[in-house]
Order: sequence, then structure tokens, then C-alpha cells
Amino acid sequence: MKNTFGNAVSVTLFGESHGSSIGAIIDGLAPGVTVDLDHLKQQLTLRRPAGKLSTARQEQDEFTIVSGFVDGHTTGTPMTILIPNTQQHSKDYAALRDLPRPAHADFAARCKYHGFEDVRGGGHFSGRITAPLVAAGAVALQILSAHDIRVGTHIAACAGIADASLPEDERLLTQALETLNKKEFAVLDEVAAAQMKAAIETARAELDSVGGVLETAVTGLPAGVGEPWFDSVESILSHLLFSVPGVKGVEFGDGFGLCAQRGSAANDAFCIKEGKVATSTNHNGGINGGITNGMPLRIRTAVKPTPSIYQPQQTVNLATGQETTLSIEGRHDPAIVHRARVVADSVIALGLLDLLTQRFGTDWQTGEK
Repeated sequence: MKNTFGNAVSVTLFGESHGSSIGAIIDGLAPGVTVDLDHLKQQLTLRRPAGKLSTARQEQDEFTIVSGFVDGHTTGTPMTILIPNTQQHSKDYAALRDLPRPAHADFAARCKYHGFEDVRGGGHFSGRITAPLVAAGAVALQILSAHDIRVGTHIAACAGIADASLPEDERLLTQALETLNKKEFAVLDEVAAAQMKAAIETARAELDSVGGVLETAVTGLPAGVGEPWFDSVESILSHLLFSVPGVKGVEFGDGFGLCAQRGSAANDAFCIKEGKVATSTNHNGGINGGITNGMPLRIRTAVKPTPSIYQPQQTVNLATGQETTLSIEGRHDPAIVHRARVVADSVIALGLLDLLTQRFGTDWQTGEK
């Protein structure tokens, strides 16, 4: 099982949904990076369930940094963040050992790990493991912010209901991202937000679930970051986004929409804005040839409906080889897109921190030349 990602800055995830604790190890951080623990707590709050829109499992995500951090600063050695699990209901999963849940990792994991995997709450495949990922991402976001690089995500659509579009102007876009980052339900249009919430609650009442689309933007990135071919900005960030549970699609800029256009419409013409080279449009999402061009990154991520629903579903009993009907119990989200928004911010920040550190060196993290 591959649990580590990154080159200059790497992140390792460990733990299971119903184990004693979960956590992350960040390696490659420069010594002397200031880390605001209140910001880390706030990011974890944005990921936690809230009200009728989310699971009833209420973990407080109280964390401990057990290495690599002293007196408010990184030491330069691996930083280990530990988060205890305190609200496990493992009995809810006792009957699922031989009954794989549709659209979950249960059957695929059984084939790979021969029945030795932890099935409780999805084990290591659970969205619960995104908590330490968000904690690690909070550290990366702080480093990027110190260099005036802003990352933010809104729910572009949920249950077929669309939010307002992000601004094209970079200054207005940065302001919008800062506003979104303070919201529990990251939507620009409050009318659309109310409609989305109502749709999620309706799905819950009908023992079902809904999905959505996240749109992330990054401003302040310098041009020239990334590699051609195998470590392009798109390949690194899409790798990380596809590692998030529930993600089934990623596109950059206008993505698949470019396929219906001619080159004359899809190309971003170069121009001078405020004395700098820029592009008059941003159809390619701030990336050319796998390398940043100085324009804002634009990324859209498709999040499928939560697979755990309370309606009876067909499955197979792996012990008997017979088809059967499964009724899932436990505590589950009718939608995860609103909680996944901060996870998208986190993995994108971690990927960019790795790329920027490769480009400018470890000392760049603290502003050293």
C-alpha cells in the first residue's frame, strides 16, 4: 500500500477509521517555518460534519504534533501530526465482512489484501483519513500564504444546482477566495447555497445521497513552476485530487469544454497587464506545457454521491457466493462535496508546496534567499 506522496516535500498518511488514531508525517519542511495552530484547527473545523448535511459521527479532531515542531516553529525534521479517534461504532460494520458495499472499496480491498484489511468504517480507505491530510495541508497553505499565494475552493454545483462563477479579474478572484475560506458552506450565491442545502436534506430524507463539483483557484503563483511530461503541474495536482475519496474527475481551465472549440477561441493570447506578461483569457487554467504561466490556476473536481446510502442494495455474499440484499447501518453523509472542499484546498497546497520547493529550494519556505 502506497501511503507517501511528494519529492522535496512528502506526506505520509497512516491509521484507520476505527483505529485508535490517524495521522500524517510531513517531511521536507524547512527549519524555522512558523505554524499557526489556530489556523490548523480552523481548517479541521471546515472538514468536520455539520448538522443535517453530514454524518452524525462527531469527532472533535483534537490533534497533537509529536515531532518536528517546537515553540511555534518547524525544526526541519519530520513533523508528525496525530489525531485520536473517539467516536467509533465498530459494531455497525460487523455484518459487512463478507458483504461488499456498492461503489465502496470493500471488494477491491478484499481482492488486494486477502481479507486482512480493516473493514470497520472503510478502514484506511475511509474519508476519515482526510482529517490528517487537511492538517498537513494547513501547514502548506500557511507557507504559500506567506508568499501571497492564495488557494480557495467553492462548490460550483451540488445536486445539479449551480453556484455563481468565480471572478475573472485576479484581484477580485483573490478577494473571493479569502471570503470563501471563511465560510462553512463555500458558495458565492446565498440563494444557490440554500437550494443546495435543501437538496442535500431531501436526499437524506429519501435515504439517498448527492454529489457535486468543486472549483478551485490559486492566485499569486509565479510563472515557471512545474515540469514537462511526468511531473507537470496538472499530473501532480490531479494525482493528489484523485487520491481523495469520492473524486471521479478533474479538469484544468475549461477542460473538456475546450474540445468543442476551435484553436482561435481556445488559445489564450499574450498581452501586457500592469507591466507584466499575462494572457487576455485563461482557458488553459494558468498552465502551459505542464508549467505555470503566472495566471491563476483553475481546477474543477467531480465528487460523486456518497456511496453509503440507507436504501436496500444488491450485493454478493463473498462467503457463500450468493447474491443478496444489503441494508447499510451506521452514520453516513448524504453529501460530502461541502466537506471535501477543504480537502481539495489541502492536497493542492501540498502539491504546489512540493513543486515550489523543487523549483526554489527548501529555504524558500521561510523566505530565505
